[in-house]
Amino acid sequence: MKRDSKTYSKVPEVTLGFWIIKILATTLGETGGDTVTMTWLKADVVVNAGYLIGSAIFLSVLILLVITQIAAKKFHPFVYWATIVASTTFGTTMADFATRSLGIGYTGGSLFLFACLMLVLALWYWSEGTISVNTVSTPRVESFYWAAITFSQTLGTALGDWIADTGGLGYEGGALVFIAGLAVIAALYYWTDASRAGLFWAAFILTRPLGATLGDLLDKPFDHGGFAMSRPAASAVIAAIMIGLIVALPQRPGTHPQRSEQIAG
Repeated sequence: MKRDSKTYSKVPEVTLGFWIIKILATTLGETGGDTVTMTWLKADVVVNAGYLIGSAIFLSVLILLVITQIAAKKFHPFVYWATIVASTTFGTTMADFATRSLGIGYTGGSLFLFACLMLVLALWYWSEGTISVNTVSTPRVESFYWAAITFSQTLGTALGDWIADTGGLGYEGGALVFIAGLAVIAALYYWTDASRAGLFWAAFILTRPLGATLGDLLDKPFDHGGFAMSRPAASAVIAAIMIGLIVALPQRPGTHPQRSEQIAG
């Protein structure tokens, strides 16, 4: 094998377009999850049963899409982003079930989910010597990748609600906090030698609560700091924009580096 030979991973190249679509996907997960649990299943009326039912529905869809993604021989943009949306929608309903139906609150839910995410990343690093997304090209690494993504999406919902409600900042204030955090990560990326893999996961975690707060900002009533859009309408608009960007923006698979580069990443 030639020294500079590379294979391609099953996830997209991380570009500005990736982050834009990712934020839209997380916002869609928030509005879409709330559409099912709170609008269609009436989770706030039927003793929160809608959260559990919604979680079961979206978990089934997520499992099916993850299996499809892992079974695929190469990167497929629409399969990948559909799986991201499924993970973020499941994350929304599951976090709401944990924090509201189980009664552990936003703080307890956020701490528990953060611990779960750190455990997955630690196991991934212990197994592979890296948590770089550029190495997502085998079923084992893909399993770690999607487990980490699902926990980060669920964490994001709880963390976004915690900042907005428990932290007393509201949805607009919460969005500004996460935007500021992403700006710090961008500065570290461009002006320091901080671990690129670590910065990616930090940004991935923060874009989820940003999407959650933006989603809540769209569909929550005026007296709660939102724009009072209907959840189905907000979801349809976001989905249309997201699909348009997937088609319009380059969707190239990331490269899979040599083993020596993986350890260094």
